[in-house]
Amino acid sequence: MWYISAHYCRNLTRLEPNFMLYLFLALSLLTFLLFGFDKNAARQNQWRIPEKVLLGLSILGGAAGGLLGMLTFRHKTRKNYFWVILIAAACVHLFLLAMQ
Repeated sequence: MWYISAHYCRNLTRLEPNFMLYLFLALSLLTFLLFGFDKNAARQNQWRIPEKVLLGLSILGGAAGGLLGMLTFRHKTRKNYFWVILIAAACVHLFLLAMQ
């Protein structure tokens, strides 16, 4: 039993360096799509995605997708706190990736 556990841990450490990159890419894709969905919902006067969800996903790892979504869909670009939070989060994410 201990052999299986040790073998699993060794394989897990090999995947670890890319895990954060893949996590940031997945969250960025999700955040980008949600910015587009929210922009479309705003145009059609439908149910919107709360700002705290967009900001939360951006902080958790989707800052790059959030920034691309803001620029691509021209959504939330007038809100200065979106710019500040997303740029700060992107800097933190880049720092974390560089520290791996």
